[in-house]
Amino acid sequence: MKFTQLRDLISIAERGGLRRAARHLGLAQPALSKSIRELEHELGAPLFERTTTGMTLTPIGQAFLKRSTAIQLEVQRAFDEVQQLRGSATGTVSVGMSTSSQIAMLPRVLRPFESRYPDVLLRISEGLFPVMENEVRQGAIDFYVGPPGESEMPKEFSVENLFDNRRVVAARPGHSLAKARSIKDLVNARWVVTSVTAINAAELNPFFDRYGLPQPKIVVEAHGAMAAIMAAASSDLLAMLPQQCLDFAERASLLKLVPLDEVFEAPPVCIVSRTALPLTPAAQHLADLFRRAALNRNEPLHF
Repeated sequence: MKFTQLRDLISIAERGGLRRAARHLGLAQPALSKSIRELEHELGAPLFERTTTGMTLTPIGQAFLKRSTAIQLEVQRAFDEVQQLRGSATGTVSVGMSTSSQIAMLPRVLRPFESRYPDVLLRISEGLFPVMENEVRQGAIDFYVGPPGESEMPKEFSVENLFDNRRVVAARPGHSLAKARSIKDLVNARWVVTSVTAINAAELNPFFDRYGLPQPKIVVEAHGAMAAIMAAASSDLLAMLPQQCLDFAERASLLKLVPLDEVFEAPPVCIVSRTALPLTPAAQHLADLFRRAALNRNEPLHF
């Protein structure tokens, strides 16, 4: 089995056919077809179903693709690590981040990382850990920064707590409930929710349950903090957000804190990485910068 055969498999799977994959790789179609036939012969199983419209993976092909992708990513990571250890600051670092972690720490991280590794490409994916779990597992993402999720973390992942967090309730300036002091004053409110976990209802329902209140009226489910901020800023909806998201919305004069007496906890912001494999020097440096940013997140930011 050759590394180029894994490359060919991945390219065909991503592009759905020989012609597009051959064009992408700069190879002749017959050579690419021969590469896959030899790989299938060696494995003793078909990897693709050939149709008049293209090629689709068989169940065995889908399983083999996952392994092949992981191998390709690890080979590239090994190459990057060797180059960085030799003093050539090149390669790629991929990090997954929640919205709140971006707001809290990214401005403190980018400039020092670029100063140390000016020629390393930094890829940032936005989302929550349950959505990115497979990418972290396979190595497509070096590590994740944000809340780890509701379910128990598999042992294959290392979880490091950066800081504890809390949620706050926010409303547009001039909202009739903008000066409410208790969650009990909000029983008739209408809400937009977005989740720092993976379950939208988890943002509100537990807090209303705690005080014996009826379930809140959720009328908008946003799949990102920015969408929730804009929905609340342009309507009479209330939003429950991580503190960092409100900080951003207040600076932009979009939302204001509703000064409730109750405290609403939120999952901590963590670094999640694979236990078994070390980070490259560049990725490790970036993780160290996030640790430092977490410690200094409440200090004024100087550019």
